[in-house]
Amino acid sequence: MRDPFRNPFPESDTARRAIWEMLVPRDIEAYLSADWSMVAGDFIAEGFLGVSANKDPNPDHWTLAFPTLAAYRDEWLRQAREGQNGSYGEDRRAAIYRTTRLEEIDITDATALVRKKFDGGIRKPDGSLDVMAWQTLYYCRRVDDRWKIAGFTGYLPYPMGVAR
Repeated sequence: MRDPFRNPFPESDTARRAIWEMLVPRDIEAYLSADWSMVAGDFIAEGFLGVSANKDPNPDHWTLAFPTLAAYRDEWLRQAREGQNGSYGEDRRAAIYRTTRLEEIDITDATALVRKKFDGGIRKPDGSLDVMAWQTLYYCRRVDDRWKIAGFTGYLPYPMGVAR
């Protein structure tokens, strides 16, 4: 069985290990704490662009949701704080890790295409599931020997082709 807290990339694959650390544990822990300062250094502000697929497989319905890093930061913080105020029937941290998969990273020179998938959800107190079923394509660059996020296309349906 997969250990959701364990980096799946071998020690020798330092680039993929670093990207996984940035986009899984650091992102999750910052989100749970609603602490943007924990991830602020993981982004390239100049030229940042975030597209929302709105959980729709048709690109005609996708939107330029985050034209700047500041716009993304504000929405990220809003969602993080909303999550902190929610009521859950299980440990939220464990559920988010269990739901998150990041096992595919294409790297060419100093650029990476990263596929992060969410497949599952968090139990609510009534036993129902707050479903997490989407994926994000991150566009990363190595800057001064550190991987950073240049932009993303997020809220893609998962699995692809199925609107939710």
